[in-house]
Amino acid sequence: MSALPVTQDPLLLPAELEADLHANIPLTRAMQVRVLDIADDSVCLGAPLAPNINHHGTVFGGSLATLATLAAWSLAHLKLRRAGIDCSLVVGAIHMDYLAPAEGDVLARSRLAEPDNWPHVLEIFARKGKARIPVLAEVDHDGRCVARFKGDFAALAR
Repeated sequence: MSALPVTQDPLLLPAELEADLHANIPLTRAMQVRVLDIADDSVCLGAPLAPNINHHGTVFGGSLATLATLAAWSLAHLKLRRAGIDCSLVVGAIHMDYLAPAEGDVLARSRLAEPDNWPHVLEIFARKGKARIPVLAEVDHDGRCVARFKGDFAALAR
């Protein structure tokens, strides 16, 4: 994924992030991804079962991975944006653990894997024009974790 356009206000409302995702990543519209919450340290996205269903009647594994990746990318994007950094943000590596089937709507909540290291990430980016951002996400269905995501994103100066 590339960076979404940066606007003057570094704080984004859920509806604004959702509109940006839908405008710039068409798959999010097809999956009916919704931005449920944005906080300083997390982003929560949701998706309904119907457009993400597989032949077993559960959420398709690719949809779980996509939702988790989007939640993680969105958090890294917003953290960089709040720091005033306009850069390209791309996926470097991801790992997914699928724990249980999701038989209905799902939500993915992301958080930094190393929150105490965030100032160092910004320092490295300022010095080198690039930085690695490790992010975690959990995908839940009915209050139960059905998948775990671990990913590294690369922030690259334009």
